[in-house]
Amino acid sequence: MTASSERSVERLLREITPQVLGALTRRHRDFAAAEDAVQEALIDASMQWPLEGVPENAAGWLFRVALRRLTDSRRSDASRRRREERSASELESEEMRLTSLDEEFEPEQDDTLVLLFMCSHPSLTSASATALTLRAVGGLTTREIGAAFFVSEASMAQRISRAKQTIRESNVPFSLPSAQERDQRLDSVRHVLYLIFNEGYASSSGEHLQRVDLSSEAIRLARALHASVPGSAEVAGLLALMLLTDARRTARSGQAGELIPLDEQDRALWDQSLIQEGVALITNAMTQGCIGPYQLQAAIAALHDQAQTTQTTDWAQIAALYGLLERMSDNPMVALNRAVAIAMVEGPEAGLRQVESVAQDERLKEHYRLDAVRAHLYERLNRRDLALEHYRRAAERTASLPERNYLLSRAMRLEVRKL
Repeated sequence: MTASSERSVERLLREITPQVLGALTRRHRDFAAAEDAVQEALIDASMQWPLEGVPENAAGWLFRVALRRLTDSRRSDASRRRREERSASELESEEMRLTSLDEEFEPEQDDTLVLLFMCSHPSLTSASATALTLRAVGGLTTREIGAAFFVSEASMAQRISRAKQTIRESNVPFSLPSAQERDQRLDSVRHVLYLIFNEGYASSSGEHLQRVDLSSEAIRLARALHASVPGSAEVAGLLALMLLTDARRTARSGQAGELIPLDEQDRALWDQSLIQEGVALITNAMTQGCIGPYQLQAAIAALHDQAQTTQTTDWAQIAALYGLLERMSDNPMVALNRAVAIAMVEGPEAGLRQVESVAQDERLKEHYRLDAVRAHLYERLNRRDLALEHYRRAAERTASLPERNYLLSRAMRLEVRKL
């Protein structure tokens, strides 16, 4: 099987994983055991399908193998308990509860959505919810998830295991949350998908600028969420934000993987189909009433994507939208982005005044972006020594190798101009 075919198998597995896991969990009411069984079935599929071909009913094949794994595990547990308790009746009772291997695969319509809500349970930390979502709903292996977040496979396995234990102990039913809980849980689902996309689009550490597998998976799951709750303007806003941001991905890095900033990108490389889809989504969402933070971020991304150049971008409207977003959320990065927009409207000195106001926030004091923005604005003011100082400081503080290389290249360019 070719590399292209193997990638097609991988995509197919990720698409059918939540259907199979949902069906198995719904029938046997044990998320942790079902998830383990599906992971084992995924390993079997990834080894067999590239050699033997994809079965005609791929989801049915995966379901039957996972069911067999679950059955074997339960029989093993029952046998162990029988040996421990010397109770033949318990084994008989346990085996009677097992479903026949001939059971048909019938995915429920909302299983993917149910899994998203379950994996984003409020009792889980953001890190645990993100990891569990990628494994249970995204179909990624523990090794892949660990590599994405620069954690060892063993450490990630422990994190996922603790998350499943938390869900087991909370007795979360395999069903959509009640109307009373839905909004709170939906916020958590959106947040997890947002974190996955951001880590994929702009990796926080490591040698790669972006992880396309993560950002693509976040978009796929956001599409599934939007299809399930089409009336949620904020879900539409989140999906629009992802599409409008991902539209610039190809132009964001050079042939060697180096970072290319927005104002230097070849806009002819931007994906116009994603831009059109994203603009349509956010335009419709913002007519539905209450405006939320994801809609505002998507509106900002749309203004960037629809502009022909950096100079013709509607920076005044972007600054105004960031102002609304700043009042809506307690996020110093939003205030820093607003400072950049103000600098584009009123000049770099006005932007610097805003930056120094934002710099009082303890959460930003050690963040590389604070120094990177300062450096850029000092460079625009032709204050090269200060720009050099902040470019170097920003480079020291980032854990992303492409970001560091970009910042050092800006500093080197200033040094050459001084000679």
